[in-house]
This record gives sequence, C-alpha cells and structure tokens, in this order.
Amino acid sequence: MKTNWLMRATLVALVLLTISSAAFAQVAISITFAPPALPVYEQPPCPAEGYIWTPGYWAFDNDFGDYYWVPGTWVEPPEVGLLWTPGYWSWSDNRYYFHEGYWGQEVGFYGGIVYGFGYFGVGYDGGRWDRGRFFYNRAVSNVNTTVIRNVYNTTIVNNYTTINRVSYNGGNGGVNARPSARDEQAARERHFAPVSAQTQHARTAREDRNLRASINEGKPPVAATPKPDDFKGRDVVSAKQAGAPYKRDANRNAQPENRAENNPGNGNNGRPGRVIHPNDMPQSPKWNPPSSGDAKRDEKFQKQQDKMQAQQDKDRQKLQQNQEREHQKMQQQRADDARQQQMEQRHQQQTQKLEDKQQRQRENLQKKEQPQRRNPPANAHNEHPN
Repeated sequence: MKTNWLMRATLVALVLLTISSAAFAQVAISITFAPPALPVYEQPPCPAEGYIWTPGYWAFDNDFGDYYWVPGTWVEPPEVGLLWTPGYWSWSDNRYYFHEGYWGQEVGFYGGIVYGFGYFGVGYDGGRWDRGRFFYNRAVSNVNTTVIRNVYNTTIVNNYTTINRVSYNGGNGGVNARPSARDEQAARERHFAPVSAQTQHARTAREDRNLRASINEGKPPVAATPKPDDFKGRDVVSAKQAGAPYKRDANRNAQPENRAENNPGNGNNGRPGRVIHPNDMPQSPKWNPPSSGDAKRDEKFQKQQDKMQAQQDKDRQKLQQNQEREHQKMQQQRADDARQQQMEQRHQQQTQKLEDKQQRQRENLQKKEQPQRRNPPANAHNEHPN
C-alpha cells in the first residue's frame, strides 16, 4: 500500500474557478504544505546564441511526498520569437497548486515570483528578440561576449524594499500579486508546452535523491546547469545557501490539516495515483537489458528505444497542448462547475489512455527483444575444443 500524495486531484477543476484566467495550465497536484523558498545561486554562462534562461523551481514528487529542485537552465525555444513564462505555485482552497510554465510570444503571469536573472515578478528583462535574433541584457544575464556578441546593457531597478525568495503566490506569507491586463492578454495567445529537453531535465532532477528538499533542506547541490539534463558539466552551479530555513517535518507541523492518505484501491500496477494531464505522467523507466553478445544488435535496440521515447514525448506534448487550449477556452467562457469538472474527467481519461498505450509500446519492445537475448547468435556460444 502506498502513501498517496495526489490529494483530491479529481476536484482540481473546482479550484480553477477561483484562479485568474491568466493561469495557463494547472498540474493536478494539490499539497497542503508550502514549497521551500528559492535558493540563492549564480547563473551559469549562456552556452550559445539563441538559448533562453528558464529559472529553477520546486516541483513535487508524489511517490516520496517531497518537493525536489528542478535546476534553472538555458533552453532553445521551440520557435524563433518565443519567450518563457515560468511555472509557479499558488495558494487556493487551503492547498498549494502548481501552474505549468509555457512558451509564447509574450511572457505571461507567473505569480509575481522573483526568480531573478531577468524574471523579477513581471515580464522578462534578461533579453529580447530583434529581427529573428535574441539579444541578451548583460546587466542581468551571464553572457560571454567573446562567444555571443548580440548583447546590450540596461540596468534594471527593482522596487523591492526587501529581498523576497518566497516561491508561491497567495496565502499566508506568499507573494501578493495579481495578473495585469497584459498578463490576461498573454494568457489568451498561442502557447507551447515545455520542449522535450525540459521534460527530460525535470525527470533527471526527480531521480536525483540529493535534489529532494528533505535531503538538501532547501539548498540543492545542483541549482543551475548550462544546458538541460547536464547535471555534471563544469559549469554546473550549486546553491550558495537556502532561501530560508527549511525542515520538511517542521513545515508539515505548521499545516495541521495535512495528512497522508492511503489508496488501497489504486489498481494501476503500483504507479502513483491517477494523473489528469500528460505533464503529470511518471517518467518511463528505461530498460537496460544485459548484453546479447552482438554489439550491432545492442546498438540497434538502443536506437529503437530512443526513437520510441522521443515519439512518446511528442505525443505527450501534443495532448498537453490540446488540453491546455481547452483550459483556456473554458476560462474565457467562464464555464460553470459542471462543465469544468466534465473537462477534467475527460482529460483524465485521455491521459490514462495515452499512458496505457505507451506502457504497451514499451512492453512490446521488451518482449520482442527478450527472446533474442535468450538465444544469442551461434558464434556467441562457447565452442568445445577438439
């Protein structure tokens, strides 16, 4: 029996009505204890022209009931001209809900969270697009001008009397910010889900035990990376210090209504509680079979597995984008509770169908390969001496 941290996920649609339409998408995770403060860290240098900074954030792992840090990193946008709107946590209905980040022509509302490096609560001051090229503001972006020459320098004045490293909007101690008319407009424009490199980056962070808040106490050993999924390169940056003291148990005690709910009826083969959107789907485990004794066969199988994974990531992103567009449409129409709930139930069914399909694809690939592993080529058998 597993502890189920996906609290009342099927009721997430009811919360949508209390949140501004500038909230682009909402992951079906509701937590009753707050995420840690944003850690203090330096920005690694931009690796090449065209990369855009995406700040680090605290995500939540349902399997371990713990927050984990997804390092900030430089990312190539899916199209020229697009900018990144960071995800953020918000407080509503006595719980914390996560809003997924996205790519778009304009930077939308991200909770007023001060992520730094150009993201100071409103918009993005780290750079801008001009005639198909991205120009970097050296005042807030770490750029090596011997490598990247399209730069400018504009000092950004922050009107903050104190440095605020709070990582959530609303509630007790949260950032008090609401979307502007421009944010509302940005929410209605065309959006793109995180690219596959970002998805893999978050998966790798989830697998790293040292990035869990209960282990690092709000000071992750990998706070930022020069490129997605590069957690061991020379330019990887560790946090200087936690944004505020963090103890998971103490934080839970401050929220007496929080409880771990058992889910004996979960019949999904030991996976965490049912997900509602593709971005909530757990990482697909990579199968590493023993060597077959045939290097070419092993290489061929690895390519097949990588190709399948890439296609599955595309399918997830496509469904995520479709569901996010439907979220926007519902918000613009100010749909009632019943329609909102029907939409979430439909999304859950769509996502479950995709998850089951991808699981069958992985199993079929493994079944196809296993007989070959049990029956290696004749020249791989030991021969008896004469």
